[in-house]
Amino acid sequence: MPSQKRNLTFWQMWNLSFGFFGVQIAYSLQSANISRIFATLGADPHNLSYFWILPPLMGIIVQPIIGSLSDKTWCRLGRRIPYLLVGAIIAVIVMCLLPNAGSFHMAVSGAMVFGLISLMFLDTSINVAMQPFKMMVGDMVNDEQKGTAYSIQSFLCNAGSLVGYLFPLFFTLIGIANTAPEGVIPPSVVYSFYVGAAILILCVIYTVLKVKEMPPKEYAEFHGLDPNKPKEENSGNWFKLLVKAPKAFWTVGLVQFFCWAAFMYMWTYTNGSIAANCWGTTDVTSEGYQDAGNWVGVLFAVQAVGSIIWATVLPRFKSHKTAYIVSLLIGAIGFMSIMFIHNQYVLFLSYFLVGFAWAAMLALPFTILTNSLSGDHMGTYLGLFNGTICLPQIVAALCGGLLLRLVGGNQGAMLFIAGVLLVLGAISVVMIREGRTEALPPEKK
Repeated sequence: MPSQKRNLTFWQMWNLSFGFFGVQIAYSLQSANISRIFATLGADPHNLSYFWILPPLMGIIVQPIIGSLSDKTWCRLGRRIPYLLVGAIIAVIVMCLLPNAGSFHMAVSGAMVFGLISLMFLDTSINVAMQPFKMMVGDMVNDEQKGTAYSIQSFLCNAGSLVGYLFPLFFTLIGIANTAPEGVIPPSVVYSFYVGAAILILCVIYTVLKVKEMPPKEYAEFHGLDPNKPKEENSGNWFKLLVKAPKAFWTVGLVQFFCWAAFMYMWTYTNGSIAANCWGTTDVTSEGYQDAGNWVGVLFAVQAVGSIIWATVLPRFKSHKTAYIVSLLIGAIGFMSIMFIHNQYVLFLSYFLVGFAWAAMLALPFTILTNSLSGDHMGTYLGLFNGTICLPQIVAALCGGLLLRLVGGNQGAMLFIAGVLLVLGAISVVMIREGRTEALPPEKK
């Protein structure tokens, strides 16, 4: 029973997720600057969403593979850590290449292709590095402490986001140029990626040195598994595992669909929206557009602050579902308000509220899901569950250009649509059923 399993100290749970701080710096630099980078390289705003297909596409391919392989791995470094380390090393290399896409004297098309290939490798490596942290909490933390452990992970994730989002503005303030010749990424962005890469590898090394994963026998005892029991014939068959997945896998997955589609539109259209609404420009070569690009980092940092604060409130809710619904509805208000605001400082409130939804999205789905799983196939299920994060982003990216045309090219309207999606997500939370059995009495759900 969960209550009979040993508890971890706060610092043990902190160490389990500390490397996530560095990984999230890399992820936030990517999410805050990809639209800016490709717009600077010459991409049409109506096609920007298509550049965002690559990250979730790589995630939906890579993460189930990493989960399945790591379930079967055991070596001196552990089960999940070898993949974490390899992913981080590749991410560091690519982070030094991507922002230089426009600096190699290639034609616009060549720079765009180089950027796309770099983006593909960057997101693949970030996915490889990110997923093991979620798996290690599922592996090593008992059911009673998982809410706390994922809240710590959420805190570190948002703290990393805060740092990554503010880097371009910081470098601009200390005198590094925030503009560059046409088709070249500003040095403020380039240096942000360099420093982010250094922090990423240092944080991952810290986790590698501090965390000792359970050997197979201890892992089996912790999760109540029989280590001598032969593996089921379908243990490597993802489709059969999906058929046997707990109901929480699918109901939380439906909520995830609406939430991640909403945030895809935030990452894609915030830069263009605030450049038009607050700086009055759509010219990507203008100083105003690049200043708006820096302000995107500030707004996303405000979102991270909102997430950090709200993550401390979430454990106080008696019901995961209530916490989920409240968080998503508050985030929806934040998204919907952006379309109507033309003052860059008033946007602080909007993005602060959006952070409430983000905090819930980082902590609650994995708490609910891992509490519904046995230790068997933990990594595989978490990898497959990543499809509920990646698939909605792919769908949103494919539909983004069409929706933007339908709203007359108003990128702020795309953020209003994001708010509507969060409302639909909040409604879907009602369908979630928690626990390891599908037929629990209502009072135990």
